[in-house]
Amino acid sequence: MKVYLGHLYSALTVSAISAASVGAFTAGVQNCQFQYRAASVASPRVCAQSQSTTTTLKMSDFDFPSAMPEKPQQTMKEKMEESATQFIADLSTRLGDGVDPPPEMEALIKARDADSDEKTLALGIYELMIEQGMMYDIDAETGILTPTQFDVKANLDIPEVKAEFKHLYSYGMQLIQRGLIDMDTAKEVVKKRLIDRTGLSPEEFDKWLGY
Repeated sequence: MKVYLGHLYSALTVSAISAASVGAFTAGVQNCQFQYRAASVASPRVCAQSQSTTTTLKMSDFDFPSAMPEKPQQTMKEKMEESATQFIADLSTRLGDGVDPPPEMEALIKARDADSDEKTLALGIYELMIEQGMMYDIDAETGILTPTQFDVKANLDIPEVKAEFKHLYSYGMQLIQRGLIDMDTAKEVVKKRLIDRTGLSPEEFDKWLGY
């Protein structure tokens, strides 16, 4: 097979990111229009009054590690299932009236419901992420998605177009580093869903993105 996507190949030389960091996987689909906010909770203080003194009890006075059970850690598969479910729900709520979802969403739903492994789910999420970015325009105020009429091939000189392709391309490399997608699969996805949309050769595509 002819070697192409040189930067994608070079990703294999980068140290693999630990499995624990894949908890940030959902945060990675954030650049694909996901946003999550964590609410801060103020630590309470409990005061006990006696006839002559007031004693302030702090959180550190309690033996919480032994008093409270540890939150069970998610497996990689569970993280992927949660990411898939959140992505599907988000995309479903943002489609405009009468706008059909891409077929990749139904494929991801079936993969999740079929108890697929984490690699299958990661691939489905990546493919759906790309198609969301390529098939729809996003209303800047409402976030609603509508079918795009944008001509990618005629607008490769627009910085925002290059930035979107570079983000999606780089995300695929991150999945390789995390062991969630193998090299051949990533090459096939990038060639079919990204490079072919630009009308460039793989070598030209890498050069266009600055690799």
